[in-house]
Amino acid sequence: MKFATLERALILALAVTGSLVMPARAVSDAAILDTTPPKQLSEFRFFEDLQKQAPVPEVVPFRLATPLFSDGAEKFRFVYLPKGQAAKYDPVEAFDFPIGTALIKTFAFPADYRKPDEKLRLVETRILLHHEGGWLAWAYLWNDQQTDATLKIAGAKVAISTIATDGAPLSFDYSVPNKNQCKACHAFNGKITPLGPKARNLNVDYAYAGGAENQIAHWIAAGLLSGVPEPAGIPAAADWRDVTAPLEKRARTWLDVNCAHCHRAEGPASNTGLFLTSGEDVPVRYGVLKRPAAAGRGSGDREFDIVPGEPDQSILTYRVESTAPGIMMPELGRHIADPDAVKLLADWVASLR
Repeated sequence: MKFATLERALILALAVTGSLVMPARAVSDAAILDTTPPKQLSEFRFFEDLQKQAPVPEVVPFRLATPLFSDGAEKFRFVYLPKGQAAKYDPVEAFDFPIGTALIKTFAFPADYRKPDEKLRLVETRILLHHEGGWLAWAYLWNDQQTDATLKIAGAKVAISTIATDGAPLSFDYSVPNKNQCKACHAFNGKITPLGPKARNLNVDYAYAGGAENQIAHWIAAGLLSGVPEPAGIPAAADWRDVTAPLEKRARTWLDVNCAHCHRAEGPASNTGLFLTSGEDVPVRYGVLKRPAAAGRGSGDREFDIVPGEPDQSILTYRVESTAPGIMMPELGRHIADPDAVKLLADWVASLR
């Protein structure tokens, strides 16, 4: 079939079905490794059906035990590795992915949070591409027709109108990050690096088409991961919403995922001396009776990051609860607070002695 004929067929299918189903073609390694990213998300050929976020067989979906909060967005995560290559296991940091890897994450908002899986509006898709010189981060903004997404180097603002879980109308301007903001959150020792695909975050089941399976076991079986220890030696992060899990582990996991990409010795907030990785075992370093590096409106006139037993006197809970620019934490990636996370952290701080 000639290209023009194929293009007409795709346009006709879109007009009839309202969904762009891509032909069964391999992922474009050339698009991944090109020095100039493609203008349209569809040019990567990651999906058989873009709108439904149905990936081609070479692209593997995954989830995190506890995900980053991004204004309550639903997220669809995928990984693509070049044929015949595998990532190298790391017990603490993100896996060492081969050149040509793509990590894909789509953000979507439901029309009503009481029905989170219905009437989803795709807003943006972020992509990390592994080149010889390191990782490159790009953001793609979805069009109103939900047929494709366009590269947005300078970022964008998107008006979101939905219904909150309590039934009240909820509206805010969601931010698609610009190039520099992508670099800021993904900085590790001054270089861009993936955040989510770590052993502890992936050591949880995923509902694959063939049935639920542990993700690390699935990656091993698919030839995507090498150097993995015995299952008992693989760390596992908590699901922060799992009330049967220890309170401290749930809270520390939430902080690890939502804050530690900056608040760690290798991150852009290292000068604060506040290190929120889940593996940090010195209480003062993760905030207990630690004075802030710089006092000001961000401290809320509170003296310590964490005051054991006193969430209302702790800077940590004050900043996570706030939505004011210059006060709220994380400072990027959200415009609203997550009351459930605020309660979790308050309960944890209240339990400390």
